[in-house]
Amino acid sequence: MTSPAIAQVVSPYRQLLVGFSGGLDSTVLLHRLKLWRDREPDVQLRAMHIHHGLSPHADGWVAHCEALCAKWDIPLRVERVTLHDEGLGVEAQARKARYAAFASALRPGEALVTAQHLDDQCETFLLALKRGSGPAGLSAMPERADFAGAQLIRPLLSETRASLEDWAREHRLSWIEDESNQDDSYDRNFLRLRVIPLLTERWGHFTEATARSAMLCAEQEILLDELLSEELAELISPEGALAIAPLEAMSAVRRAAVLRRWLASRHASMPSRAMLNRLWDEVAQAREDATPSVYLNGFEVRRYQGRLWWIKSRPSLSDVVLSWPSVEDALLLPHGAGSVFLENTGHVRLPEANEPVTVRFKAGGMLHIVGRNGGRKLKKIWQECQVPPWRRDATPLLFYGETLIAAAGVFVTEEGWAEEGVAFTWRV
Repeated sequence: MTSPAIAQVVSPYRQLLVGFSGGLDSTVLLHRLKLWRDREPDVQLRAMHIHHGLSPHADGWVAHCEALCAKWDIPLRVERVTLHDEGLGVEAQARKARYAAFASALRPGEALVTAQHLDDQCETFLLALKRGSGPAGLSAMPERADFAGAQLIRPLLSETRASLEDWAREHRLSWIEDESNQDDSYDRNFLRLRVIPLLTERWGHFTEATARSAMLCAEQEILLDELLSEELAELISPEGALAIAPLEAMSAVRRAAVLRRWLASRHASMPSRAMLNRLWDEVAQAREDATPSVYLNGFEVRRYQGRLWWIKSRPSLSDVVLSWPSVEDALLLPHGAGSVFLENTGHVRLPEANEPVTVRFKAGGMLHIVGRNGGRKLKKIWQECQVPPWRRDATPLLFYGETLIAAAGVFVTEEGWAEEGVAFTWRV
């Protein structure tokens, strides 16, 4: 690939962050981009190496990447990541950590460039086939995709690994070999080492044919996106919730396509067919008085007011009591639930000197809130104020001593009211 050719592939970007493992593929990619930059000095390149800590040779790989980038005058950022066992497997967890690091490193106006090639595309397709994926999964990897407010570009996707080896030898490049690439206990390595060589021995253009199938699947998905986009937009509320009633009149196939696109709009991982059926049967079609939910990779699909909602799953805070000794400062809530603070201009009175201040998430007894006649239990107040069920044991409650003063952003009690006071604010 010549400099004009790679310039066209990454256009209009001229500021690039390059994923650089030090292996053959990313070394060839970085070398080609370096040749382009040498011809056009306004091109800005940065490389980023992810240190997963999985190999005893990882520090040596860092040294290799540092030396090569110094030689080519390309700034290198080394990011050390820690993998957390989330039941995804080592490969998937490493990929998740890698792309999270890339996302955090991207600068305004910069695109991420990675070195996946045609053989990688074939492996991705076969892995999706093994999982029983539909057209979306079988679309494999696009040459371009939206990523972290910018774009992820894969310039080598139409080239074979063999062609990259030819380039590396011709230009006398050196690269590292990850010993884990020979471990066929990993699914991708099993395909690379044992399955794809057998298929290409029988059918010489198998990888190219697979790439065409992936492209055709992608085209079908793009067409469906176009056909369903207006309908989907009408079904989604400003808060991102999906209306259930119109889905009930659809065929199961159309409904599944709409549900998948709604989940994609929430940046959800695509569910299996079985999970999609559960989402519909157990949540959307649950009895009227139920508060159903289905857990999906750290999020939940919930039903409320005739709609499906996609929400971050958090532990219950109902039994948490937080002391707030200095109300001049913000109070951090646990489990990533945000923070609360008292700010000027509101109708919440300040505490007396002898009133200890706490933040809680449940309250008993009959409550008297401003704007309502008579007393009510908290559950009834939540319903009247249309607070969704998943926020009812997460909404911070301000207490002075044992007296409930206010619920952040929802109500003030008669005991907490002041004509000129402060506001009890919750920021997530």
